[in-house]
Amino acid sequence: MMRPSLLRTAAQHLRRRDYSSSAAAQPERKVAILGAAGGIGQPLALLMKLNPLVSSLSLYDIAGTPGVAADVSHINTPALVKGFMADDQLAEALQGADVVIIPAGVPRKPGMTRDDLFKINAGIVKGLCTAIAKHCPNALVNMISNPVNSTVPIAAEVFKKAGTFDEKKLFGVTTLDVVRAKTFYAGKANVPVTGVNVPVVGGHAGVTILPLFSQATPASNALSHEDLKALTNRTQDGGTEVVEAKAGKGSATLSMAYAGAVFGDACLKGLNGVPDIVECSFVQSTVTELPFFASKVRLGKNGVEEVIGLGELSAFEKEGLESLKGELLSSIEKGIKFAQEN
Repeated sequence: MMRPSLLRTAAQHLRRRDYSSSAAAQPERKVAILGAAGGIGQPLALLMKLNPLVSSLSLYDIAGTPGVAADVSHINTPALVKGFMADDQLAEALQGADVVIIPAGVPRKPGMTRDDLFKINAGIVKGLCTAIAKHCPNALVNMISNPVNSTVPIAAEVFKKAGTFDEKKLFGVTTLDVVRAKTFYAGKANVPVTGVNVPVVGGHAGVTILPLFSQATPASNALSHEDLKALTNRTQDGGTEVVEAKAGKGSATLSMAYAGAVFGDACLKGLNGVPDIVECSFVQSTVTELPFFASKVRLGKNGVEEVIGLGELSAFEKEGLESLKGELLSSIEKGIKFAQEN
């Protein structure tokens, strides 16, 4: 059993590491999680309940949410938790939300491509975004449902059709790619992981994921070209690594929930006026010729304050950037086409 002092230290580390430590004089913030009873949704609900910036936590899914809400609501942190289930309760779940996080949809199973996921998840995302446009059109929307390269463009089209689209308020959550890149880099460069930063740009699937290890801090001279290539491949294939390790019993749910909580926290801090909140995210962008692209984004009171350019790339990264564009563009176009035709 863990000693109480160790437990206290772990809790303090959690709060200090990624969440603001004080809720004093903070504005009230409502966060809604759509898909809250699923593999990502449950641990994400737990992590958002621990966040002192959240005053109201709304948990929605097609089934199972009353139990998740009851369970999470017993945790002695300030956020008030409510569970909502089925279509007729979606409106109430969304009303007044400042941030909506969407991990809804089916997970990837062995042998499934993110493309196979598309057929199922595209329809789910379209329905949820139609409700967001109606009931909380000003909320920041954090899209986790895969394939993000297509679901973000679907959301944009739905919001455009409803007349509520604001490019500053729609985010594809690519934070897990950053989390993995930091972890793998720290392990290989033998540096403490807590101080590591690695920007990851492009998209959120396979070769469209481009970690910029040349911009990693702290810089390391210990890594060869082969090391960087291997780190890049491992970051790109991180999802598959977990799917295979779970042997048919799921995909990356716990690390994804952590990444979703980190990005949700960054959005809340931005809304609350905390300066210099910068995270990578898949957003509408003019950084490249593609309409959507993941890069560093400065967050603020309106969502995106600034989409930050790519900076200086190594020759290997330039090559990666050019080779990802075709696949990323076709995923974006596929999402747009789906939204326009359905």
